[in-house]
Amino acid sequence: MTGRGLRAALPAVLAAVLAVTGTAVPAWADAPRDWEVAALRLPEAHRTAQGDGVLVAVLDTGVVARHPALGGRVTTGRDFIGGGARLGQSYWGEHGTAMASDVLKVAPKARILSVRVIWDDDDPARRRALKMKQDAQAEKAAHALANGIRYAVGKGAKVISMSLGTDEWAILSGYEEDTAAAVDYAVSKGVTILASSGNGGSTDPLEKDANNSVSYPAAYPGVIGVAALGPDGRRADFSQVHTYTTIAAPGVGIHSARNLGGYASVSGTSPACAIAAGVVALALSRNPKLTPGQIRGILTRTARHPAGGYDPFVGFGQVDAAAVVAAAGSPGKPAVRAVPYKGKKYFGDGPTDAPMTHPPIDTGYLAIGGGAGAVGLLFLLVAFLFFRRPKASVPPPEGLPPPS
Repeated sequence: MTGRGLRAALPAVLAAVLAVTGTAVPAWADAPRDWEVAALRLPEAHRTAQGDGVLVAVLDTGVVARHPALGGRVTTGRDFIGGGARLGQSYWGEHGTAMASDVLKVAPKARILSVRVIWDDDDPARRRALKMKQDAQAEKAAHALANGIRYAVGKGAKVISMSLGTDEWAILSGYEEDTAAAVDYAVSKGVTILASSGNGGSTDPLEKDANNSVSYPAAYPGVIGVAALGPDGRRADFSQVHTYTTIAAPGVGIHSARNLGGYASVSGTSPACAIAAGVVALALSRNPKLTPGQIRGILTRTARHPAGGYDPFVGFGQVDAAAVVAAAGSPGKPAVRAVPYKGKKYFGDGPTDAPMTHPPIDTGYLAIGGGAGAVGLLFLLVAFLFFRRPKASVPPPEGLPPPS
């Protein structure tokens, strides 16, 4: 790969290298098991919808489909990141298996499409990519996320859950044109996309991820960014604070499946994203005709709003699965139209002095100036023609031959 190609690949490589965002230290070590069930009002939501007929694509590190928590509801799709890891190794599917189980905890009758686009923390390929010693692997990783999104759309996914981001360590911004284009394509095909808002929101300077930088893909237009909440209903202290956050969901002490068997407590905006994706699956099983715009409207309208209705800490607030399912039955048409401005004449205090006025233009001066200009142009033209006349031929002195 050329130097230019490698430079172009770097942001996406680091997006893959720094992507797993579900390993933050829990803010509440004693979070009660499955507290999110009551917080989301899942029993009430499940009386109407359980995700039937909805395919949720989990773009992650792979999913161990045989785990009992997944109930045979996982289809293993393409591996776009590679790197050599194989099913059964500790660093294959650790994060992705947990996220798939979180989706199914909320939408137990949905189906999961596993698409591998990032590496787990302990994957040797991740460490090699940090050292940038594998050009071929870097080139493959550069397009993994964009390819994964388009692949999921082609396989019929109606929800794409991306518990990943480029916020950790803030090495690069992470914006990638091909991924942004893939997001646009997916939304145009009626697919709802969610992503974790990031784990860099801590104010503790000793926290390695305390950067609060912009995290992609959550920051792409069309993506629903999901913040993390604790059992007290407040933002988890690690959850990223940015205006791309749309909603918030439980993200502390989530009982999740392990790739090597059993379960573990997981905290981060990653499980929050997976849980919110499960809620979207519930809405779509209630009403398969919902558009991404309608789903966004339902999520934001039915959320438990913070003071003022919105803030960059939790977006429009905590998602309410029961309210989302109820609203999915009669979503209404999204009203997108231009509205005339009816506010003050000035955005600020207006002019600080009296408006300036000017006397009317004297047209007589215009006529004189125009005439003088025309005369000047005429003189220039005459001079130009005069100096371009051919000079008269001068005979050579007597006795000399004419010039050759």
